[in-house]
Amino acid sequence: MSEIVPENILEIENTWISLSNGIRLAARIWMPDDAQTRPVPAILEYLPYRKRDGTAVRDALTHPYLAAHGYACVRVDIRGYGESQGLVDDEYVKSEQDDGLEVIDWITRQPWCDGNVGMMGISWGGFNGLQIAARQPQALKAIITLCSTDDRYADDIHYKGGNMLMENIGWAATMFSYSTAPPDPALVGDDWLVMWKKRLNSIPLLVEKWMTHQRRDRLWQHGSICEDYSRIKAAVYCITGWADAYTNPIPRMMQHLECPRKALVGPWQHKYPHFAIPEPRIGFLQEALRWWDYWLKNIDTGIMDEPACTFYMQESVAPRPNYRHRPGQWIQCDGWPDKNRTITQRFSLTDRGLVAGDEPLETLTPIDSPLSCGVHGGEYLPLWYGPDFPTDQRRDDVLSICFDAPPLKEDLKILGNPVLRIHVSSDKSCGQITARLSDVAADGRITRVSYGTINLNSRNALNLPEQVTAGEIYAVEIQLDFIAQTIPRGHRMRIALSNSYFPLLWTAPEKAVISLQPVMQLLELPLFTGQAIEDPFQPVQTAVAESVTVLRKATNTRNICEDVQSGIVSVEIIDDFGRMKFNQHGLWVDQLAQEYYSTHPEDPDQTRASTCWTHKTGRGDWQVASNTEMNISCDKNSFYIRATLVATLGDEVVYRKKWNETVARQSV
Repeated sequence: MSEIVPENILEIENTWISLSNGIRLAARIWMPDDAQTRPVPAILEYLPYRKRDGTAVRDALTHPYLAAHGYACVRVDIRGYGESQGLVDDEYVKSEQDDGLEVIDWITRQPWCDGNVGMMGISWGGFNGLQIAARQPQALKAIITLCSTDDRYADDIHYKGGNMLMENIGWAATMFSYSTAPPDPALVGDDWLVMWKKRLNSIPLLVEKWMTHQRRDRLWQHGSICEDYSRIKAAVYCITGWADAYTNPIPRMMQHLECPRKALVGPWQHKYPHFAIPEPRIGFLQEALRWWDYWLKNIDTGIMDEPACTFYMQESVAPRPNYRHRPGQWIQCDGWPDKNRTITQRFSLTDRGLVAGDEPLETLTPIDSPLSCGVHGGEYLPLWYGPDFPTDQRRDDVLSICFDAPPLKEDLKILGNPVLRIHVSSDKSCGQITARLSDVAADGRITRVSYGTINLNSRNALNLPEQVTAGEIYAVEIQLDFIAQTIPRGHRMRIALSNSYFPLLWTAPEKAVISLQPVMQLLELPLFTGQAIEDPFQPVQTAVAESVTVLRKATNTRNICEDVQSGIVSVEIIDDFGRMKFNQHGLWVDQLAQEYYSTHPEDPDQTRASTCWTHKTGRGDWQVASNTEMNISCDKNSFYIRATLVATLGDEVVYRKKWNETVARQSV
């Protein structure tokens, strides 16, 4: 990685964008220093994560670099976050999009903008880039959307295969804390306390809303561009990493978007590719410039003459809780699906294992995993550089039903979504099935390659759950996550099936035994038949890092515990983000997050989730803090939510609130 000192740029550390509703949004802007007389295109990044401190480090690496290459980069906090006025309601609401449209209009009316606008963002900013593009503002010519989704129910942090993700709770806790952070008095003045108290008094309990909407209803349909892909006219470059949770939207968007489009998937987790792990990182900023120059400056950079999809074909690795580097090779496809470079091979789940071709299972095979199966599955969304990846699968697989293929005689290059087509019954009126595709090395170590899950109540449609009838046989399709990975010669391929996957998924209302029927049970495996290419990307370049003083280093831990007396199995995740001072303006920030998930191997009523976040910030004699806690429990019929918020100014409690809510279990 090389740092490039941006020259001849102007930074506006804070300015205000006044909206028609009277709300002012806070913005940080970088631009060429002559842009007032020689207008340039603008690139908007629009998200809630606090430009003053939350994303300041990554912003400094990115936006000055693009500004030095002839763009005005505008980083805006959405309403209710950072120094922006207004109040938080939910994620991706219509008012957020409406504000974004006004921000784009404001940008086009500035003397430094030539009228052409792009949007770039990761996660939330990637989501609303797609959503605002679907609103078709005339000035928005192109977007780069990273680690985002086209379907807010099927592929986000809330539900997967109709099952509720524990990340639904973990991320609600994250936003609960972020929403409580105050504006900086150095920017908003003496009104900061009134502004903060209004913010605290209006904070929604997002976990209650998200847990109330357990099917793919209007809440999730809103903001899901898959409802009408044709709404997007701007060019779309969609990017993610194999270690991220947002791989499945890539093939769907490449197949269904009607606008100009490209896709890139590297080995990375939920970060920008110029500072993500696992490596190799790429010269993402140079790649972004090729995209922006083509669509915003009408310069033919050749980017649209290249194959539409570039994927990193990962090689086999031993299981580890995190990776600094993943070996592999780059491959390309002309689009997706690419029938010229991919084929589908069928395998059968049989009494003698996983075999090529069609062969029925001859024995009724019950799947009766303890509810604690899955503790080695890692984090749903690897985000904080911690021990988040799946570890050796042997300890979960011994609790599962496994089908092994013979040792491979040649490398198997998987590219696409593996699909499992099985016939099952349940002994209860509910049930979960999770399928894992793994790489079994000759020494016995097992690395998870991909996985998928289904709530049997959602077997036919995610928006219209149908209760299972005990004993009835159902044909079920489980789509595993989009992946590109080689299983090498001499290794075995494994399909492991379990009827629980804790703590990625909340347990089903009852412990149901799922039985594979003695009929044809098929795996459709997509394989890549093309050739690898030379690394198509330039070496990593960034702008100069933000000047900070680390007062306490960040640490991340993940611990698995079994209480032998009670039988309770728990997973504790502690993300200490450390204490950091921003030298430019003197603000320091201190954050600590603790998550605790537990269940009993035989009793789903004992499943629990607890979170605790502390957010402190200050400057000189001024210090504020917010402490947020959530505790979720359940029985067969309901979820029970307890939450607290305590905010302090110095030693004085300035706000306190408690929630005590019950949510009926509908289909999860």
